[in-house]
Amino acid sequence: MVTARDLEMSTASDESILKVAQQQQRILITRDRDYGNLVFVKSIGSGVIYLRVLPKDITLVHQELERVIQTYTEEDLTQSFVVVEPNGHRIRKIPLG
Repeated sequence: MVTARDLEMSTASDESILKVAQQQQRILITRDRDYGNLVFVKSIGSGVIYLRVLPKDITLVHQELERVIQTYTEEDLTQSFVVVEPNGHRIRKIPLG
């Protein structure tokens, strides 16, 4: 696991972070819903797991995130946008190229 801070990108734009994640073939895990716009509207990358979480739901969301990671292959996740919520998740494949 690598954080944006580890890559000295803690002040970088979301678009820059997403592009670097894609270049490095990483799966971006975020609580920032703006990444959906970058992936679906601007067609910038894929491989995003969006954690839709409220403070009271954090444990349930982390349990569902673990389920997602165990259920799908790395290849599946690098080609998808996944929304993880307390009681489930939605996965949408993103056409590459």
